[in-house]
Amino acid sequence: MKTKITFRPGRIGRLAIVTLCTAYGVGSLGVAPPACADNIYMRTDPEGVQYFTNVPSDSGYQLALTASESRTAPPIVSSARRDRDRGRERHALVVSHAAADTGLPESLLHAVIKAESNYNANAVSPRGAVGLMQLMPETARRYGALDARDPAANVLAGARYLKKLLTLFDADLTLALAAYNAGPAAVVRSRRAVPPYAETRRYVPRVLELYRRDGAP
Repeated sequence: MKTKITFRPGRIGRLAIVTLCTAYGVGSLGVAPPACADNIYMRTDPEGVQYFTNVPSDSGYQLALTASESRTAPPIVSSARRDRDRGRERHALVVSHAAADTGLPESLLHAVIKAESNYNANAVSPRGAVGLMQLMPETARRYGALDARDPAANVLAGARYLKKLLTLFDADLTLALAAYNAGPAAVVRSRRAVPPYAETRRYVPRVLELYRRDGAP
């Protein structure tokens, strides 16, 4: 059975038509998008409302997208998502190695890296923390990174430091992350609670949310 699609109001671009076609079939019905197997036609009424269909009912409809284009057009991905995915892929082996060394989940390390440096291995904070996991030079050396700017050494040292903090705070991830951001002494001074620092109180929920979104166990 042929299926009609109506979109209203306003203008819609060529890639958006593909998105509409995909969303209609998968998002609304949970099945393969039927309209994507046909040409998509468009007409605009006097009020500026646009209608899309694969079954044109009058000569006012014009071809907007061919069947072959609608089947083969790539999905639309935001630039932020592309940048994140590229960074994640670039450092995937480094993270995997550090996770194997420490027993920490890869998704947790990815969450920390995303929050700390957004996968920028050359990042340097105003306080002097460097690299993917934003380690202070002294901390990096203590946990085996002779060159804190080297991605592999940085992530491995950061993972070992986070593992140590988890041990120190009885596997309490919230406190370990707070200590990673503000220092373990600050957590102890706060009677083993997240210190009352605005940055830390933003940082901990952000990492936990990234970790949860990435499939935390």
